[in-house]
Amino acid sequence: MLDPTSPGAVRDLLQRHGFRIKKNLGQNFLIDGNIINKIIIAAELNSTDTVVEIGPGVGALTTRLAQKAERVIAIEIDRTVLPLLAETLDGLDNVTLVEADALKTDINRLVQDQTGTLAGGYKVVANLPYYITTPLIMHLLERHTAAQRIVVMVQEEVARRLCASPGTKDYGALTVTANYYAVVKTAFKVPRTVFLPRPEVDSAVVSMTVRKSPAVDVVNEQVFFALVRAAFQQRRKTLLNALVSMDKGLSRDRWLDILQQAGINPVRRGETLNLQEFARLADAYANLR
Repeated sequence: MLDPTSPGAVRDLLQRHGFRIKKNLGQNFLIDGNIINKIIIAAELNSTDTVVEIGPGVGALTTRLAQKAERVIAIEIDRTVLPLLAETLDGLDNVTLVEADALKTDINRLVQDQTGTLAGGYKVVANLPYYITTPLIMHLLERHTAAQRIVVMVQEEVARRLCASPGTKDYGALTVTANYYAVVKTAFKVPRTVFLPRPEVDSAVVSMTVRKSPAVDVVNEQVFFALVRAAFQQRRKTLLNALVSMDKGLSRDRWLDILQQAGINPVRRGETLNLQEFARLADAYANLR
């Protein structure tokens, strides 16, 4: 079997198939066995797990996932990659390749169709194409998938945003949303040298343990996320001014009442609020408007 962690073997594979790497699809193939082993450890895989991989590339991570898990479902949008994978995954009968756009795929339904059950959930492990990193993470979390754990390689900048603390420059709507749905941690950093071709930025692997219920209880989730978006759209504005811009149907005095009910100083900026404060604000807005 071809070793997809060998740079020479991968270059030979690409050449034999006349494959051209597509920058528009964010194709940077992970070819480092040590990094792959660390991803496997972060995913906490066992022999009964079903794993969904997004963007398997040339199959370096896929091969190791197949050795650890019961079943791997790999979603690949580029059909020209499939002949490469057919060669590198030859003999692995617990891997299913699915040609699809992960952003347009109902992951729950896919797992149900492939395994016959969603009982026990599944894990998502992936070296995400950078151009769809944030939309794909939100797709996985907001669609209330049955994923138990999501372990993904992302740009280091995105990892900082996912794990940021209130009041820091990296803290934003992505931070609040991800931590609402999951316990998010940076597992380890990854240098750009372990990819073919080498990307222009360093990466990090982020581990998200999906919560059984959201981090905070809110009366109305839509209101909660609308307020979060409004608070970060104009970061330099005070929270009061940002909220007045969000709902012009409410007077400034009414917004002051809502902020007082939530116990939040109106001159604070949205970037300083934690999840619990956003929840109090959303409930006060839902109850008093």
